[in-house]
Amino acid sequence: MLFRKRTLILMLIDAMLINLAAFGSFYLRFEVVGGIPIEYYRTYYHTAIVATILYIAVFYVFGLYNRIWQYASTGELLSVVYAVTVGTGGTVAIVYFYSLSQAGLRIPHTAAILLWLAMVFLIGGSRFSWRILQENVFDRHVPGSQKQVLIVGAGDAGVLAARELKNRNYRDGRPVGFIDDALEKQKFRLLGIPVLGTRKDIARVVKGHNIDEVIIAMPSASGDSVREIVQICEKSGVDLKIMPGVYDIISGDINVNPIRQVQVEDLLGRDPVSVDLEEVAGYVTGETVFITGAGGSIGSEICRQITKFNPRQLVLLGHGENSIFDIEQELRTEHPGIDYITEILDIKDREKVFLVFERYKPGVVFHAAAHKHVPLMEKNPEEALKNNVLGTQNLAEAADKVKVKTFVSISTDKAVNPTSIMGATKRTVEMLIQSLDLRSQTKFVAVRFGNVLGSRGSVIPTFKRQIANGGPVTVTHPDMVRFFMTIPEATQLVIQAGAMAQGGEIFILDMGKPVKIVDLAKDLIRLSGFEPEVDIKIQFTGIRPGEKLYEELLTTEEGTTSTRHSRIFVAKPNLIDVKLLEELTHIVRERGSYLTRDEVIELLQTVIPSFRQKVSKAVAR
Repeated sequence: MLFRKRTLILMLIDAMLINLAAFGSFYLRFEVVGGIPIEYYRTYYHTAIVATILYIAVFYVFGLYNRIWQYASTGELLSVVYAVTVGTGGTVAIVYFYSLSQAGLRIPHTAAILLWLAMVFLIGGSRFSWRILQENVFDRHVPGSQKQVLIVGAGDAGVLAARELKNRNYRDGRPVGFIDDALEKQKFRLLGIPVLGTRKDIARVVKGHNIDEVIIAMPSASGDSVREIVQICEKSGVDLKIMPGVYDIISGDINVNPIRQVQVEDLLGRDPVSVDLEEVAGYVTGETVFITGAGGSIGSEICRQITKFNPRQLVLLGHGENSIFDIEQELRTEHPGIDYITEILDIKDREKVFLVFERYKPGVVFHAAAHKHVPLMEKNPEEALKNNVLGTQNLAEAADKVKVKTFVSISTDKAVNPTSIMGATKRTVEMLIQSLDLRSQTKFVAVRFGNVLGSRGSVIPTFKRQIANGGPVTVTHPDMVRFFMTIPEATQLVIQAGAMAQGGEIFILDMGKPVKIVDLAKDLIRLSGFEPEVDIKIQFTGIRPGEKLYEELLTTEEGTTSTRHSRIFVAKPNLIDVKLLEELTHIVRERGSYLTRDEVIELLQTVIPSFRQKVSKAVAR
């Protein structure tokens, strides 16, 4: 009912404007002769009647009565121009043919042009006047928040931030200015809001305009730039928020409110990940997909990403029943159209692994299950060997038996020149699947990358917990550095690498620049509203067993070749002694739980001579 009333009112207003335009076009045409000649009055009446009926009909067809004009943009203006052009052409044609049949006078050419111009001006003006009033009169009286907001970045994201505040009726603050480093934008206005300076002027602007909150709207800015702005704003004592980057929007990690608190991930400043959706869909869509470790940080995110490509079945495999239950419930709620199957199993259970593969015969396998905690695996080396090596062998040989198309194993940068038990077992896994690829129809590949922010056992949850307890935040060494990625970023690249698999590759993800752990700790303390070493202390505890100061993505023997994806590389293959690998797995199967720490290390040294830990005790055969 409200829609019909609004449409009728608009039609009535348009009818008056059409008649005004018709009269004005004729009057202006004949103004030099003192007004409309008597012989043209009949033509004018016919024109006004036809124009009123035809224009309103055309406007209705072009949808000019079902638009919200307070948000009108160039698209709406073009719609007005197109509709007026069609209406004017139709009016001129109808009056022309009517005048021929009635021996009347046709519309003068100049009057037709004036009619078109008047209609564009009056109809367009009537629509856009509502937006002008909304932005310049009504909005001033909206009882929103009195919080003053400064937006850093006068580009597309900055405009989006300003409009987001406006769309919420300024409940979350009013933008009073932009900050942008581009000199050509200085002292100009954007959406009526002035550009007040560069980042060097933030402190001055915050003080001079009583700014309460700063929004960083620079999706393409580097981590260093974001970190610098964060530090400036923290010194100024204002609240800080950020607009998400393109990657956040693509991956679906934002809700309807795109402005959020600054997170540690924003300080990495990594370029958005692009995924060839068509290529990925080509090997996942319609397939039964296995994901081991499906309840873990990486495995669960692979599940979320895979659902976007409509697999026939998604089989969630894991040892922890609670985590598998949680991810299954989440997936069924978010993507109910997919057939989900859960299997609770231990990948060391060879018989159960083969049984499950025979039952579902998957086309694609993502192997994310592993023991990953470095210090814990130093204390339980035989479990790292059994789970990581034998578990992967069970899965890989089962995949080979049922002719899986693609098998993707998740590896780690700790597999490169390993100094830890965990890293050495993961390097052994890489060699194991490469050796199996040589004699299998299945394409076996590994994907190697560094730490992921927010995963279980990572430093971020630990730091947050320590900060919440008032500190201290513990860091092993002041020079400790690591590569970091976000979980969605890593999993998307893993899935993309699987699409490029030919068999036997070790794909290496571009991890960007390494990050100092102590800098990460300081950033997280600041983002929590505290000052490092003042409010929250940082304590250095010493390097733990198996750790090294920095991680690598390549061994000295490996080089890389590029792929068609700018963020994915392939390590050149090394020679693999298949016989030694077979001996290792045979001994582990025979004596697994009874192997001593020294025996485990020596076993690993048989296949990885560069493994730096030295022992003297021989392995009992």
